[in-house]
Amino acid sequence: MGKEQGGDIPQVSSYPWILLLLGAACVGEMVPILKSQTRPPRRSKSALASTHLAGQQVFASNCASCHGLDGRGGERAPDIAGTAKVQKFPDEKLFHIVGDGIPATGMPAFRTLGADKIKAVVSYLRVLQGRTPSVKLPGNPERGKLLFFGKGRCSNCHIIAGAGGFIGTDLSVYAKTRSVEEIREAITKPGKNVETHGKEKRERPVTVLMRDGQKYIGIARNEDNFSLQLQTLDGAFHFLMKSELDHIEYQPQSLMPSDYGSTLSRQELDDLISFLVSTSKSSKARQSADNGEPDP
Repeated sequence: MGKEQGGDIPQVSSYPWILLLLGAACVGEMVPILKSQTRPPRRSKSALASTHLAGQQVFASNCASCHGLDGRGGERAPDIAGTAKVQKFPDEKLFHIVGDGIPATGMPAFRTLGADKIKAVVSYLRVLQGRTPSVKLPGNPERGKLLFFGKGRCSNCHIIAGAGGFIGTDLSVYAKTRSVEEIREAITKPGKNVETHGKEKRERPVTVLMRDGQKYIGIARNEDNFSLQLQTLDGAFHFLMKSELDHIEYQPQSLMPSDYGSTLSRQELDDLISFLVSTSKSSKARQSADNGEPDP
């Protein structure tokens, strides 16, 4: 018998395995497409930073006057950053509290801010609560520790994890609610920290000259019309009567050295920041264990 036209081309029905190969190839092509359609979009670092900044601005303008800049509460509103009950609220509940307020408690409604700003402020509250996304440390914490207690002289004024001086801020959990860039700016531009204290002279650097010629340099911890409580650089407290003072001068600059940006290399700054971040994480973990709370 002669070959029929097209007889040299095998019939697909005669080769079921060809169908299987074609099917597998199609599935293989579709899997990446399906994954890309079902995987939730990742937010870029720049998008997260933008949300953080927006939330910080909204919080400072609308919330800080009652709850404090750090969310730890004030005379007119409770602590919403450190209170475990508020920390456990889901984002949806916080969103409605901010938007609708809480009647009869003094908490007003902020629905006029709009959904985007309310979401941003809820996101920033999570930062104040210490629920920041884990970030890769920019440097080496061990080298940073050596800098903190050595070349950087940070421990002369600051205490961290129970070691160091007392004139400066306790830095044990300082990095918990701050980004790497915020910490870097605080180290290299310390003057901005003084400006943020507002109109109050309390907690500002001060130079005091007594009538007997004695001079004190330190931080004004308390002051009224008759007295001044001053903490000098050695950590000692001095209770001074204003009737015995010749002159008080409040300094516009921080007691913290302003030349870390030039005396420390970029790598050394990264190492120092990494030490602060890692110590804050460890301190938070220890605090959770002491309170009987599971680590986040």
